[in-house]
Amino acid sequence: MTEPAISARGLRKSYGDKTVLDGVDLAVPAGTVFSLLGPNGAGKTTVVKILSTLLGADAGTVRVGGHDLATDPQAIRAAIGVTGQFSAVDGLITGEENMQLMADLHHLPRRKGREVTAELLERFDLVEAAKKPASTYSGGMKRRLDIAMTLVGGPRIIFLDEPTTGLDPRSRHGMWEIIRELVSGGVTVFLTTQYLEEADQLAHRIAVLHGGRIAAEGTAEKLKRLVPGGHIRLRFAHPQAYEAAASALRAAGLPRTRLPARGSSPDEEALTLRIPSDGTQRELRALLDWLDAEGIEADEFTVHTPDLDDVFFALTAEGAVPHQPEEADR
Repeated sequence: MTEPAISARGLRKSYGDKTVLDGVDLAVPAGTVFSLLGPNGAGKTTVVKILSTLLGADAGTVRVGGHDLATDPQAIRAAIGVTGQFSAVDGLITGEENMQLMADLHHLPRRKGREVTAELLERFDLVEAAKKPASTYSGGMKRRLDIAMTLVGGPRIIFLDEPTTGLDPRSRHGMWEIIRELVSGGVTVFLTTQYLEEADQLAHRIAVLHGGRIAAEGTAEKLKRLVPGGHIRLRFAHPQAYEAAASALRAAGLPRTRLPARGSSPDEEALTLRIPSDGTQRELRALLDWLDAEGIEADEFTVHTPDLDDVFFALTAEGAVPHQPEEADR
């Protein structure tokens, strides 16, 4: 099997009496987006700093880009790019000068540095602003410049620590497109974010960090299945059809199905029935077959599953029991 682009085993880090990481295991396949979620103070930035060689771990093993952190940190630094929570852009110089400064730091020949600078400024739609001081840039422009600077050295692995914090929705969506383009080119992206929609939209796999450990890991859809609350809604246009369906459901004795009280007068909301469901194809097919057999025809049939907000709150609540990472895969 191909070695993961990023892997960590038993990662531990404490600050005095406070344990921030308590045995974190991670594996990030190459050419994917891996998103690390967690409440403020959970240790997301600490993980990024350790994996990117900016901070030492108390225990554990780390490999990034095929290199061991303990024996070859310089090779890791040469293979990665890091965009932190706070912009590394120098506002006193122009966007173009910021890019050229990064090219010099990467020891690129002058001609090559100019070529890379021009290419990235065009790619990130910064050509018109290239000669202006970076202090005049909007938040979205500064973030684009920040990532463009990260790419000067041609890294194949990029750490993005909350890259869209503070951006307006349009700028955030623009940043998502940039991340998708990077991954389509084979770049691996390790993303931390406060926006659960962002992880849902971008990440191939998501891990939730809580209490110093990975509370759960898997695809967004598989994580959502860990949380109860999925259901199917049947909506009826006529009270008679609604009552017939409710009677059939009562007779079937489906557990936890939300039904009206007997004798209640159906209002607009009461014409909707909720049936618990995990949303799997097999369960949906079984329910549709049962509805056909009972002669029940709903005017609307919708499937509702928990979203990442539900997952996040359930996994990071006080007293929540961490899931094993493979549990989400099952």
